[in-house]
This record gives sequence, C-alpha cells and structure tokens, in this order.
Amino acid sequence: MKAFVLIETAMGKSKEVTTALKQLAEVESVNIVTGPYDVIAIVEGANLNDIGDLVTAKIHPIAGISRTVTCITK
Repeated sequence: MKAFVLIETAMGKSKEVTTALKQLAEVESVNIVTGPYDVIAIVEGANLNDIGDLVTAKIHPIAGISRTVTCITK
C-alpha cells in the first residue's frame, strides 16, 4: 500500500523535516510544497497497520513536525 502524508511543520523547519524523512526506508519520496501543508511524503507499507505504525512511531517524533494527515491510496 501507498499513502500520501501531508505534513505541517514549525516555521523554518521544512528542510530539516525533509532531510529526516529521506532517511526512512519506507519513504518513497519527499517534497516541500506550498499551500496549507509544508511537506508531502509518499510512503509504502505492506498494509494499513504498517503505514499507521510508520506514521505514529517514526514520522510523528521527527522534530519540527506539527501535524500530519495521511491519505491512503491503492
């Protein structure tokens, strides 16, 4: 499964968050964007639980992330 993780960062932290996300094996791509979100990451997991675990255990703890929205795709 794939998911788009829409990420809001603290002011001035987008580059640091992007660098940290690129270190995660499950992250397929990361882009800094404009609009209501600051970063969009495309992630992969074997199933919905794996994606949920990735977001809560590995993405949320990254310093500078304020909020995320995960959009699952098939």
